[in-house]
Amino acid sequence: MADGRFFGDGLTYLDPSDLKGKLIAIEGTDGVGRSTHIEMLQEWLEVQGYGVITTGWTRSNLMSKTIEVAKAGNILDHWSLSLLYATDFADRLEHQIIPALRSGFIVLADRYIYTAFARDFVRSGNRTWIRDVFGFALIPDLVCYMRIDVETLALRVIETTGMNYWESGMDLRLGADLYESFKKYQSLLIEEFDKMAEEFRFNVVDARKSPEEIQEELRGHILPVLPGHKRAGASEQVPA
Repeated sequence: MADGRFFGDGLTYLDPSDLKGKLIAIEGTDGVGRSTHIEMLQEWLEVQGYGVITTGWTRSNLMSKTIEVAKAGNILDHWSLSLLYATDFADRLEHQIIPALRSGFIVLADRYIYTAFARDFVRSGNRTWIRDVFGFALIPDLVCYMRIDVETLALRVIETTGMNYWESGMDLRLGADLYESFKKYQSLLIEEFDKMAEEFRFNVVDARKSPEEIQEELRGHILPVLPGHKRAGASEQVPA
């Protein structure tokens, strides 16, 4: 490892000491509620005077449309899918995350490289290749893993966005229909996330709790990493 701030060899041109901001990743499976809580966290942090940007999976200007079109055909192999996501991440790292961290901003990441690790491993059974691919990535200052059981997740997804081909892992032929495949695929992802939670010391948040309880717990994990935070604020109530 070139530097303790990078996951692997890192970026030779980047001096991590130039990064004054904080990188906070919110991880978890599809449909667990990450985006909703990131919106709430952004508002909370901005009220306290922090500059905040959010970034998320497949949101780069370079790759978002390409990935959308590629996935629409439902014919991508796992190598192509992983490399498309890696390109998306690299573009966001270069043009969103690093500039924001240099400027002292708090970066809230809706998913991070660990999502790529989980998805690729479930499809390939090989952890080494995908981790090498993302060796240029910065290690977050904090990772909060919103954990949920597959039964609760399935009900939540049915009631909200519904199930789709890729979130159900239909390319893996795990089941005869979307529902059966979704439960099997997401169970495998949860299993891998649980292993990474121990390996990388994620802060695990029970995503089955009420939104208010989840938000309060997330804020409690985030406060200690913020520049100039006051410990007394850790018990702050989450507004209704």
